[in-house]
Amino acid sequence: MKSKILWITRTAIFTALLVTLQYVTKPMSQLVTGSCVNFILALAALTSGYWSGFTVAAISPFFALLFGIAPPIIWFTPMIALGNIVLVTILWLIANKAAKKYSLKNIFISAGGAIVSAGAKFAALWLGIVVILVPLLNLPQAQAAKFTTMFTWPQLFTALIGTGIAIFVAPIVKKAINSK
Repeated sequence: MKSKILWITRTAIFTALLVTLQYVTKPMSQLVTGSCVNFILALAALTSGYWSGFTVAAISPFFALLFGIAPPIIWFTPMIALGNIVLVTILWLIANKAAKKYSLKNIFISAGGAIVSAGAKFAALWLGIVVILVPLLNLPQAQAAKFTTMFTWPQLFTALIGTGIAIFVAPIVKKAINSK
């Protein structure tokens, strides 16, 4: 029971932190907001467990849509959630054990996880939004161009930045969370 309450609390804190960071950084560039989002997603998974990261990844785009932070096209929201889940899943599978303590080997493993997961999220968003949804929704050309730009290379860069920072911060946060 105590572990379930702890899981719910951590997941809620990461979700609230992510939505708050999205709101606060919205006037800034996609590079800042996206990097913050990916940092929190990665940190949630690496410090509080896969299901915490998965949950934050899945629900945060819906809160972003609700609060006017995300693009106002509801069909994009599940695809963004899927991209987030891909990032969290692959990062956790590769880097979870390595993110527990610092060593040169663990840094390389975690960096590999960050690169692979960022590339996978980029591919999922590009395929889901740019290749499938933008043509399917028959958006006006200016809007289609905007979303095509938004959901291509910037997604890769922000995922690399966010996960890259998280792999260095995660062992410190994990140690602080687990200390008595």
